[in-house]
Amino acid sequence: MIGSVRVVGTGRAGWAIVGRLRERRISVVAGREPRADADLVLLAVPDAAIPEVAQQIPIGPWVAHVSGATSLTALDPHERRFSVHPLQTLSLQRGPEQLDGAWAAITFESDPAHAAAEWLASTLGLRAFPLADEDKPLYHAGAAMASNFLVTLYRAAARLLEESNAPPEALVPLMQRTIENGFALTGPIARGDWTTVEAHLRALEERAPDLVPLYRALAEATRP
Repeated sequence: MIGSVRVVGTGRAGWAIVGRLRERRISVVAGREPRADADLVLLAVPDAAIPEVAQQIPIGPWVAHVSGATSLTALDPHERRFSVHPLQTLSLQRGPEQLDGAWAAITFESDPAHAAAEWLASTLGLRAFPLADEDKPLYHAGAAMASNFLVTLYRAAARLLEESNAPPEALVPLMQRTIENGFALTGPIARGDWTTVEAHLRALEERAPDLVPLYRALAEATRP
């Protein structure tokens, strides 16, 4: 179905995708030029740039993007279109192996587009699931909470350990084991130990008052 791919955009997503396509021996060209010289033109550009770049591509090939939040209408005027969003955090310091084991949200408007999206997800080594176009913002909010806010939580917690003269890197095995344990809730809130929670708040008010609102909000959201 798809024998060649042009990937437009060389950021974190583009870097990993190009590497994986080359591993799979797919004819792939990477660059910034939105040319129609492949069966599929895949846009791995910032979300805000997708409509402008899509309009520069001549009608003909499949056109797709890898955004998790952007509607397929951003690919107008193309009708042969779909999206595949790798549900993974990506880094330029790593290669295509970072796609291994990840899921992917695929959005499409026809059976051929469904097949094309499934092909791309499978070729990239991703486990695909369908996502309605109108649900993309809500889905992406969940993805951002799981990934971006994890960074926020680690930084806040690491700061408190540093303030306590404890090594912040000691938090990493704790966070990893929480995931491995299926996100089972432990600790004072799970036990209903509000005396300890109040002790946390008093310590924060004294030594990290700017984190008090964050702690309160998270405690309330965590309360069984």
